[in-house]
Amino acid sequence: QVQVVESGGGLVQAGGSLSLSCVVSGRTSSSHAVGWFRQAPGKEREIVAAINWDGERIYYADFVKGRFTISRDNAKNTVYLQMNSLEPEDTAVYFCAASWRPNGSYFITSSEYDYWGQGTQVTVSS
Repeated sequence: QVQVVESGGGLVQAGGSLSLSCVVSGRTSSSHAVGWFRQAPGKEREIVAAINWDGERIYYADFVKGRFTISRDNAKNTVYLQMNSLEPEDTAVYFCAASWRPNGSYFITSSEYDYWGQGTQVTVSS
């Protein structure tokens, strides 16, 4: 069984930074593609960034390019999302999702992910 647990959300002023962590536990966790999604009130869930099993392939949504960085440390079963230059529009619940895909690329649609965390709130004040 794979479990996904996010941490690191909080309240920050516009222009500030936050770092989110996602621990993917399970026997084959290092073989999972991982994605970060977010959902703001009244809006649909959207992809923020994704990374393949070995960190060699990375995707960013256009609205976070140059501001957010996704990375992973398979020795720690952890995927990170470093968020810089945060804007009030980044306020949302951020979810981490994982899906088994050894030797493959990432996924960018929510339906392709099998395991989800509970989410962590990120609030950016103006």
